[in-house]
Amino acid sequence: MHAVSISAAVALALVSVSFPPRAHAQQAEHATQLEELVITAVPIGDPDRLATIAGSVGRDQLLRGGGNTIADALAQLPGVTSSGFAAGAGRPVIRGMDANRVRMLEDGIGSFDVSDVGPDHGVPLEPFAAERVEVVRGAATLRYGSQAIGGVVNAISNRVPLNLEAGTVRSEAVASFGSGADSRDVAAQLNARGSAFAVHADAFDRDADDYDTPEGSMQNSWLRARGAALGSAWIGDAGRLGLGVVRHESRYGIPGEEAYIDMAQTKLSLRSAWQLSAGPWSRLTVDGGWADYEHSERDEEHVAHSTFRDREWDARAEAVSGPLGFLSESALGVQLQRRAFSALGEGEEYLAPTLTTSRALFGFGEVQLAPRWRLQLGLRVEGVNVRGTPAESDAVITRGFTPVSASTGLVFEPAEHWRLGLALSSAARAPAQTELYARGVHEATATWEIGDPDLRQERADAAELTLRWRGERVHADASVWVTQFSNYVYGAFTGRSCSEEGLCVVGADEELTELLYTQRGALFRGVEGHAQIELLRRATGDLHLDLLADTVRATLDGGAGNVPRIPPWRVGAGLVWQGARLDARVSVRYSARQDRLAEEETPTGGFTNVDAELAWRPFAGRRSVELALAGRNLTDSAQRNAVALNKDEVILPGRDLRLMVRALLD
Repeated sequence: MHAVSISAAVALALVSVSFPPRAHAQQAEHATQLEELVITAVPIGDPDRLATIAGSVGRDQLLRGGGNTIADALAQLPGVTSSGFAAGAGRPVIRGMDANRVRMLEDGIGSFDVSDVGPDHGVPLEPFAAERVEVVRGAATLRYGSQAIGGVVNAISNRVPLNLEAGTVRSEAVASFGSGADSRDVAAQLNARGSAFAVHADAFDRDADDYDTPEGSMQNSWLRARGAALGSAWIGDAGRLGLGVVRHESRYGIPGEEAYIDMAQTKLSLRSAWQLSAGPWSRLTVDGGWADYEHSERDEEHVAHSTFRDREWDARAEAVSGPLGFLSESALGVQLQRRAFSALGEGEEYLAPTLTTSRALFGFGEVQLAPRWRLQLGLRVEGVNVRGTPAESDAVITRGFTPVSASTGLVFEPAEHWRLGLALSSAARAPAQTELYARGVHEATATWEIGDPDLRQERADAAELTLRWRGERVHADASVWVTQFSNYVYGAFTGRSCSEEGLCVVGADEELTELLYTQRGALFRGVEGHAQIELLRRATGDLHLDLLADTVRATLDGGAGNVPRIPPWRVGAGLVWQGARLDARVSVRYSARQDRLAEEETPTGGFTNVDAELAWRPFAGRRSVELALAGRNLTDSAQRNAVALNKDEVILPGRDLRLMVRALLD
């Protein structure tokens, strides 16, 4: 696969994605060695030195893949899949965890949406605008708070252009056409910098009809989306400061329903990085964002039945030092967040207005124990308040939590190309607004959901062992991990069905299925591996073999069965040719049958997915044109997503052939 799972990452609280940003490597015309993508997963040092493993998908694969969502682009990474509810609503699932345990970011700041409230709600992060997407798992996620206990997905962009070199003028235009849904996508961006000032502008437009499946067209699976961004930055010798504004609009159908989502978001971003010369501190970064988000759930007559609103901001500052006492490197940071959620119309029957605030202090340090041994330590302390109205009550209450999370990582380099890592962490998570205060019908998922305002703080004690090989012709990563949850919060189906008035009985054939939020102990464990092997090196290009495999098993304590909606094990292999003028790829991935089920779940059959790509660049130099042809699900196999709530009604897209034209001026 074009993007490799890069060992990066962390055994501690601070290790996560993007902050401060690093300039990414420019793509060489011809790769003479295995590709190594940069992961901005740590505040200090080289992330590949640390204890856990991160992954990245680069811009070429984002564009050629043609996915509608960020989650679509990440399926090639071990341990990552998509919730896959609709063409415009797919959220990443990492090691069997999603929603309130996976944090979505753009340039290190929250995505500011309500995708954690329901799987039919999209994430307003546009793949066309991203330079790459990074994924951090395990102990590394603690840097971004309790809602990232399962993973972090960070879309890295130039929308605030802090990293352009002086004299840069770079533009890009992309157009693609797909057969499976008669899709038409166009996007363009411009980056320019004089001496001290830089600007960025981008725009995109997506249009797709109902997609085809082996069993016919999937009704109400269409998508319309558009957006634009404008950013500027001052870049000086002592620091950098930039501002950006983004507008994102989308409408998409909900398969199996006679309704669609009408979404809009306006977002402001601030990013900065400053060089320090006082005392031991060498660098300070201050980033922030604010967004006004709203979406309505409309019927075929365009009448809005439910409207969800989110007014949210997120700010963080982080200082990095050189040697300080026994620490060879260290960092210290603070983070503040405020989220005001409200729903109108029928949406208020599901969740009354809530207000979530948090403030956090976090730190990270590394100790060089010996030439081949390093120890990393991290700590995060949060204060979280969640205000809302419980089910069967009109009284507004506030729950307060103090999640304290810590981690340690030990890295040993027994030989030049080998790294062994051991990461231990204990992370706490405050229950989210829906888990505490859900109070009724959720139309899109056909559930009657009831939260529990007495839920306790969730804790995950985890251990992960990693092995990395970085040879000239072989790059390989493997990890074995286990996480023991105390007070694991999940939505349990009771076996009863409910009317829209909330009358729930056993054996009735009502429209809604009862789901109650509860908690108990749970054990997650898994294995992940990825390898890239150079088979052939020639003057005209290189031939690589890509291999990946992952599996996760998750059970509830006390003989209560399996955790709901866990992905099955997968294996995959691919051949990749990378050259100066021609790239080619073919990959085969097998997803197994999932029959380890929670109560009231149904099994999902296994399937084999075959993809292929061909990209040709007829010209060299500053003006470049790329023509690419990509095929997805070439065997047109019937596929269902084991982690999707609507998997029994929705078949994933069938065969799709996509033609892309890309023009660059650099």
